[in-house]
Amino acid sequence: MYEFDLSKPYCYYFNEISKIPHGSYNEKAISDYVADFAKKRNLKYVQDEAMNVIIYKEASKGYEDSKPLLLEAHMDMVCEKNKSSDHDFMKDPLDLEVIDEEWLSARGTTLGSDDGYGVSYMLSILDDDTLVHPSLECCFTVEEEVGMGGVSRLDTSLFKARRMISLDGGGEVQTATSSSGGCDAMQYVPVNYTDNSSETYKLSISGLSGGHSGGQIHMEKGNSIKTAVRVLKLLELKGIKLNTVSIEGGLKRNAIPRECDVIFTSDNDYEDIIKYAKEILKDLKTELEFSDAGVNVEVNKTDKVSRHMDDESTRRLIDYIYLSINGFQHRSMAIEGLTLASLNIGVIRTEDDKVVIQTMIRSALSSYVDEMLNNIKTLAKVFGVSVENKGRYPGWNYKAESDLRIKLDKVLHEVLGKELVCQATHGGLECGVFASISEDMDIVSYGPVQLDIHTPDERLNLPSFDRAYKVLVRMLKECK
Repeated sequence: MYEFDLSKPYCYYFNEISKIPHGSYNEKAISDYVADFAKKRNLKYVQDEAMNVIIYKEASKGYEDSKPLLLEAHMDMVCEKNKSSDHDFMKDPLDLEVIDEEWLSARGTTLGSDDGYGVSYMLSILDDDTLVHPSLECCFTVEEEVGMGGVSRLDTSLFKARRMISLDGGGEVQTATSSSGGCDAMQYVPVNYTDNSSETYKLSISGLSGGHSGGQIHMEKGNSIKTAVRVLKLLELKGIKLNTVSIEGGLKRNAIPRECDVIFTSDNDYEDIIKYAKEILKDLKTELEFSDAGVNVEVNKTDKVSRHMDDESTRRLIDYIYLSINGFQHRSMAIEGLTLASLNIGVIRTEDDKVVIQTMIRSALSSYVDEMLNNIKTLAKVFGVSVENKGRYPGWNYKAESDLRIKLDKVLHEVLGKELVCQATHGGLECGVFASISEDMDIVSYGPVQLDIHTPDERLNLPSFDRAYKVLVRMLKECK
């Protein structure tokens, strides 16, 4: 078994930050840790009001005349866990383990290698005075996973560098050349309640694999929220009269939701409801056979509730979500395999007199973001649903010429004997904001092999973690 060796500084720091809860909006503790790291080493640093941290390190001997280099990573992580897990992301450390011989994982939860590896790499570099490098500006941001909230509040005048390595990538031999912009569409479905005398049921959608809504939205994975509403709609079409009580699904707007629970009431025969649910599950199994075969639909009796949504509210809720666009929308005709536009209905919650839906919109083209947002607003107007646009962030446009890409390709050949693979990504990256600092900003992304990020199956390949660090250190040397 490959060891998670804490004598390696980047492993040590990954282990240390894993002890600190650092989900999005809960980054103060890790931000303070990074700031304290700089303070103890007498490194110049800035910790802004948003809790972003920038640490500066002077050039090593012989590199004093070199242009500065910006390294960046985000400190927050996506907090997803299995239903069986009692982990509290607000206070519990991650429970790290090595699985399948060489993969670092966290028991029952996301690992946070996105972007813990980048944070640990930068801390390791800043702590090593034997490395050769130009002057460094190491930027640790917050709220990346929830709409780039931290980087959007950065004072960009604090950066002199016009070349940057984003440590929010992956694949070991890959670099991103562009990324999507996007925004969140918050939808508020009004609901009214009335007294209930009917039997109460719980519809549960489970077994879906989920995944990153940027990198895996094109893979025809099931969306638990859309699936739950589809089951309700098809039950209605089979003659089942039902009223919704609540609907809860998804944890993060940028993760394809894996589970969803709906409480509803009905006077129809329980056996009929079960029979139709099984028929629907059979169809879902066929449709998702090659993309999400674990899908499961269960309907069980539960404790009777005293009230449920009235008929109008139930129809509005079901029909609005049933008709809402979701998933893959457009592919690039210029770059093979690139998703150009998508939506992810990622989170749904019932809150007193409304149901709140959070949809993440992504596209490298601003016009597509506008179009998808307008689609949501048009449908919402028909159903009396209000929409709020939040957290819009820019895309990162492709540049044909990049000195850093040339250097990275050279280093990969020399260190790993491999060629650089350039990929445009549908994911959102902070690179878009940094690219807007200056027209001549040169950016590459880089990182080790990671799988199933944003899910409890997230894992980091430890041999790749080692190799990618060697490549990064060599890149610093090449940036003279």
